[in-house]
Amino acid sequence: MASGVHVRNHTSVLAAAEKRALIWIAERLPRRVNSDHLSALGLTAMGGAGLAFWYARHNPAAGAALVVLALALNWFGDSLDGTVARVRNQQRPRYGYYVDHVIDLAGTAMLFAGLAASGFMTPMIATLVVAAFFLVSAEAYLATHARGVFTMAFMGVGPTELRILLAAGAVFLINSPVVNPFGLGEVRLFDLGGAIGAAGMVTAFLITSSANIRALYIEETRR
Repeated sequence: MASGVHVRNHTSVLAAAEKRALIWIAERLPRRVNSDHLSALGLTAMGGAGLAFWYARHNPAAGAALVVLALALNWFGDSLDGTVARVRNQQRPRYGYYVDHVIDLAGTAMLFAGLAASGFMTPMIATLVVAAFFLVSAEAYLATHARGVFTMAFMGVGPTELRILLAAGAVFLINSPVVNPFGLGEVRLFDLGGAIGAAGMVTAFLITSSANIRALYIEETRR
């Protein structure tokens, strides 16, 4: 959806190509499909991805295929809703920004609840990842309010890149749910990925919050 009256800072690896693709799709999407429909699709699909991970414990191949499909549908709905609103000049900045990020939070919680229930990720790691995601999200939302800049990626990694990594991990689960990194011992693939992801998000939180604190301090002490 439209994301509020602020500057969007989206510097992920795929951002430019993704923007062109989304505009192309939005210009050809049937008029009866609107931003609210796409937002609902994004949320439903993320919940579906969580259920697909749970199902993968019983049927790895089918579950992995469903995870990839659900993540693709989530990308379509979550990434396209705001583009459709802008292309059609139907922006609702505050409503769109609020709903979009409520959906992100709820969808992430559902996804990792499914992963925790699947047995492919321990509940402790799943909780850690969700906590780190909420921490980064809260900082981004506060920065948007305080500085008028909404940052959508860190070190070239944004939502689309994360979906691709999750989809690749789901495919890898079919044959290798457990890995042995550097010969240090067996560990669940998604536990390893989750721990790395959580560490990355905490690092992003520390760097961006420090930068924003410094910038706000300078801005408000030099007046």
